[in-house]
Amino acid sequence: MASELDLKQFIRNIPDFPKPGIMFRDITPLLASAAAFGESVRRMAEHYRAAEPTAILAAEARGFIFAAPLALELGASFVPIRKPGKLPFDTRAFHYELEYGSDSLELHTDSVQKGDRVLLVDDLLATGGTMHACTALTEECGAEIAGLAFLIELDFLGGREKLGDYEVLSLIHYGSES
Repeated sequence: MASELDLKQFIRNIPDFPKPGIMFRDITPLLASAAAFGESVRRMAEHYRAAEPTAILAAEARGFIFAAPLALELGASFVPIRKPGKLPFDTRAFHYELEYGSDSLELHTDSVQKGDRVLLVDDLLATGGTMHACTALTEECGAEIAGLAFLIELDFLGGREKLGDYEVLSLIHYGSES
């Protein structure tokens, strides 16, 4: 039965990437398996189907991989959130601080508005900084956040706490770096 598929077995662990001491969780083996990739999207869709999202938003780039098929499965629009200068129309921006500097994310001004129910999607929840910025940008548009979906969550980094009271789904959990 497909729902019993262990998605974690499709994640490749690469030690010391991109720098010493980091255990990189490589999703490309999962993406290479139609069964595992499809099961990931199916589980996210089933979890959020009753929330009836009208839009699926994702920050570039790996979030796009899961958000686009999820949008199709749920009959919702797909809205890309991009780095500055990547979107061709009028944009709304959110600037945020990182540990060593700052960053910004943008979305088109006409992409979501008041009354939309938004599901935000990414491949990985680590410290929560990017998703926190996505939630702030979405709320600035007046849209309601139906939930946050991730393939992987690195529990030991505490990103979930940064996201407040939003409903969060993570399909795969890692409790430590190893």
